[in-house]
Formats: sequence, C-alpha cells, structure tokens
Amino acid sequence: MLLIMILCVLIAAVAFAQDDIKTFPSCKYCGMDREKFGHSRMLVEYEDGTSLGTCSLHCLAVELALHIDKTPKATLVGDYNSKTLIDAEKAFWVIGGNKMGVMTKRAKWAFGKKEDAEKFKAENGGDLVSFEQAIKASYEDMYADTKMIRERRKMRKMQQKHN
Repeated sequence: MLLIMILCVLIAAVAFAQDDIKTFPSCKYCGMDREKFGHSRMLVEYEDGTSLGTCSLHCLAVELALHIDKTPKATLVGDYNSKTLIDAEKAFWVIGGNKMGVMTKRAKWAFGKKEDAEKFKAENGGDLVSFEQAIKASYEDMYADTKMIRERRKMRKMQQKHN
C-alpha cells in the first residue's frame, strides 16, 4: 500500500514537472517566455508545497536569495538537448564556452547525460561542473549579469522611442 502511494506521488510530481510551462509560462523575474527557453528553464519545488518556474539559473539564483527561509525540495532544469526537466543536482553542467547564455555573460547549461555535456564542451568550450559549482558561478556573476541586463533593456527602450 505504501509503495503504491509513493508511486502515485512520484507520477504526479513528474506530470507536474513536465507541465510546468503551462503553470509558469513566463519568468517572474524577467518576463521571458519559459517555453522559448525550455533548454534553460528551471523549476523549484519547496518543502512548503509552493513552487516557481524561472527561465534560467540566473533567475533561480535571484529566487533562492529572496526566499532564503524556504527550503527547496526539488530543483529541476531543462536538459539543453531535449528540453525535458531533469534533476538539477544530478545534471552535468557546462559553464562558460562560446555559446551565449540566458540572462548571463558566462553561460550555464545542464545535460542529463555526461556524454552530451562532454560533446557540447568539445564543440563550444567551457568547463564540466556540478550543480553546486554552477549555482555558485551564478551568484558570482550576478552583479555583472544584472548590469548587462539593465544596459540591454535601457538600449531597447531608447530604440523603441526612436521607432
């Protein structure tokens, strides 16, 4: 009986995780379309039963910093290739390289398979790291990334005024 209940909970969690784009169509922090950025999107589920979807590790780092008293139960990320959500802590992360990141100058990509991460690294550069190292890099990059985003948005507003 207990095994059946656990199985039902796991199936419901997986179904919710893959339906996250309908639940959170845009990122709370930057407004980006999470479906368009399915390869970098993230979903955090907290122990209190709440959850939130973001477009990227950058915006997840903002979320975690703002809600320091909430304990994450699960942190999921879009696999770079398949766009399906995978466990962020078990993922193989590549940071850096020549591929433009989402909300960051120093890209941070997640892969469900180590061979996919190694292939990406061979083609695009970067370093193979753990989730712990990737999120630490996100916090280290926060000031420069926020400044870059602010400048881009300012330029976009100026271009819109001229058009």
